[in-house]
Amino acid sequence: MVQGRVQVYTGNGKGKTTAAAGLAARALGHGWRVLWVRLLKPAALQGGELTSLSRLPGFELLDAGIGVIAGTASSEEVAASVQRVFAAARQRIASVAVDLVVFDEINGALRRNALPLAELLDLLDHRPPALEIVLTGRDAHPQVLLRADLVTEMAAIKHPLTQGIAARQGIEY
Repeated sequence: MVQGRVQVYTGNGKGKTTAAAGLAARALGHGWRVLWVRLLKPAALQGGELTSLSRLPGFELLDAGIGVIAGTASSEEVAASVQRVFAAARQRIASVAVDLVVFDEINGALRRNALPLAELLDLLDHRPPALEIVLTGRDAHPQVLLRADLVTEMAAIKHPLTQGIAARQGIEY
């Protein structure tokens, strides 16, 4: 049995979700079962990564469906959606029906108090031994970083958005 690891992709730069998607594609290519847990992003704004991955056998998406982009949902609504989807993910993990779980934007959910830190730490401490977990989002909590086996920080050096250039479909999403 291979020991699963905890990976964290954090930082203020572009590419955290895309890096996780690349890892998910690699895992699917080797026959792994991948669970993608999407938090803080509105259901209407689904990136090309998930569109592609969802076409592959072995991929499952749990989407909180309520995002913080454009700020239309209350913090209570966001928290309820995050906690609902996190609980569903824990059930899937407990069934040992997945090999890799990506919690996309979970660091932001923790920062916004949409998910209690203790909930995530308990999952990390009691996960199945072979399960690989990826956590994305800016400002990863220090306790999460301590439990991680791999931490990658994306740094924003230069980005077109700072020059007023809008995000492009197929490139930024």
